[in-house]
Amino acid sequence: MGSLARSGIVGTALTLALLSSGCGTVPKEPPVALRIGYDTLDGTLQVWPSRGALAGDAAAAAAVARAVDAWRSPVEDRVHLPSSGILWLGEVDGGRLALVAADVPGEAGSWLLQLTGDGADFTVDRAVEYSDPGYLVYSDVLPVQLPTGRRYLVSARVDRLLGPDRRPLAVTDGLTGPVALPSCAASTVTARLRPSESLPTGKSADRLVDLGTGVEGPRYPLLVDDTGSAARVLEGLDTCALAAKTGPFGSIAHRVHGEVHPGSVPASWPIDQLRSKELAKVELAGAGPEPVRLEQLSWRTDEGTMTAALIRPADGPPVVSAADRLEPLQGYVLPLPSPVVVLVWTPDPETTSLTVPPNTTRLVDRPGLVVVPKPAERETFRLIGPDKTTDRSAGGK
Repeated sequence: MGSLARSGIVGTALTLALLSSGCGTVPKEPPVALRIGYDTLDGTLQVWPSRGALAGDAAAAAAVARAVDAWRSPVEDRVHLPSSGILWLGEVDGGRLALVAADVPGEAGSWLLQLTGDGADFTVDRAVEYSDPGYLVYSDVLPVQLPTGRRYLVSARVDRLLGPDRRPLAVTDGLTGPVALPSCAASTVTARLRPSESLPTGKSADRLVDLGTGVEGPRYPLLVDDTGSAARVLEGLDTCALAAKTGPFGSIAHRVHGEVHPGSVPASWPIDQLRSKELAKVELAGAGPEPVRLEQLSWRTDEGTMTAALIRPADGPPVVSAADRLEPLQGYVLPLPSPVVVLVWTPDPETTSLTVPPNTTRLVDRPGLVVVPKPAERETFRLIGPDKTTDRSAGGK
């Protein structure tokens, strides 16, 4: 037996002897810890102080930390505890509730985790990913969904929060009471922010659109709407349908290393800047006897600007396409009884031209807009520009 092998055996024996005689100890992992509150400052103002009746309960905080440490995102990333924090820990509706701003570095994500007490322990029962890159704690109004309805947790910057009826919401220790919201329709909540170092004169109307209680996690249900355009666009629209896999907000899946992760927030999920513009008044079979307004929606996401097509028939529900990333040539399929393909581009007769497959009927043919019946087989539409040719394919099943 060689000297290296013999020294390894001797070393192991000595270690075991020391441990058995009490002269050595097995190193223990440090206890799981999660700060109470968050150290975000706006000048001298602590934006997210520790709040809730159990914020000073060490045992409850430790139980929350263990549950957060065991939680995994849809792509199996874990929370980085040192840069996360318990924003609220207390009792609501007869049970214990914890709200945690969780930093998940793997996908550079910020999650709002909602935990409920389970005996001496806590369980993560709701998780939504903050859509905008960066930390969740830079927002001032956070959504909370309980069996009794939607509530909101507000930062220390919020002086007043108005509900959808424009009336002030009662806030206790940073948490509002239940707010009556529709399941699948948009509602506006408005915060008045007090003066701070970042906002020397405050802000009288920090508008947010809540997409409704029917929007399921991990989709984050609040959109920034400073201009009020999102509220106007979403009026009369089914937000649950918009969030579905076939709807504009949910139709482009999140990918990691080329693999689709259906449990993650879609790449097409909106953050803000939701707008619409009219493309034309058109007559389409299945859209009613009168001309209807054909609109193009646009909104900002974590992965850039997305667009979709929309018509609002005089009778019947609105019809909306799936999302399309912003490209020189936009292509949408509107699922009418007789589906159509809507092609949109910036017209320039001297430098661009659109070619369509032979024998294609142009239901609408205007500068920058062509509408054709959805082809039975996959077909290619081509926009020829001075520097680039853009192809879009549509049709088939």
